[in-house]
Amino acid sequence: MWEQLLPGLRIKLFLTILLGVIYPLAMTGISQVIFPRQSNGSLIKAGDKVIGSELIGQSFSKPEYFHPRPSSAGAGYDASASSGSNLGPTSAKLIHGTTKTDDKKNEVVDFDGVSLRVVHYCLDNDIPYSSSIPLDQFKDAKGNLDDVKLIKAFSDDKAPLIFTPKAPIPADAVTASGSGLDPHISPDSAHGQVARIAKARGIQEDQANQLVSQFTEGPDLGLLGESRVNVLKLNLALDRQFPVKK
Repeated sequence: MWEQLLPGLRIKLFLTILLGVIYPLAMTGISQVIFPRQSNGSLIKAGDKVIGSELIGQSFSKPEYFHPRPSSAGAGYDASASSGSNLGPTSAKLIHGTTKTDDKKNEVVDFDGVSLRVVHYCLDNDIPYSSSIPLDQFKDAKGNLDDVKLIKAFSDDKAPLIFTPKAPIPADAVTASGSGLDPHISPDSAHGQVARIAKARGIQEDQANQLVSQFTEGPDLGLLGESRVNVLKLNLALDRQFPVKK
């Protein structure tokens, strides 16, 4: 019996050492020599402090920064919960959003939906629009839009809210990526946010547009993928060149 088992055990031990130890160590060593930055995670530093990676997106919500794509990874850009929404293009949840009741019995947003994202993108970036119902009717006591009311209005079977932008909205500005961690936005999405950022930082729109163009990356090898802008790198450049006036 051992005469039959030993050859197989030897081969298993040999391949385990070769492919499980020697090969990974060799590849790690080679990559550290040839591509040290990429093999260590393409980290981005501010001074000596690591503030992120070129490969993983981060959330930015302040008006003086470029905003990334929506994210369905955990609470948003959670690298431990990488995921898309897994909702199809005809899903009412994807289009209109949904609400839920939290632990305190308050109705809150469960999933924001593309329609709600379009509303906020237009308002944030001063994009003209038409609305079948004045948006003032959906504001709370503090004058802020009540997203729960908007989602319910979009989902109303009898008289749904119809909100129509009067300018094209980049698809990536209102849809999440499959991983929920995409660090890039399209140049169109970046240029669409320029007016808001110029106003918040007290600069000319041309200055912000030039910065977007400077950080626009073309398709890999000139063929693969689309032109894109890394949001973290762009926002860091904003802070360096056009710091917010306090």
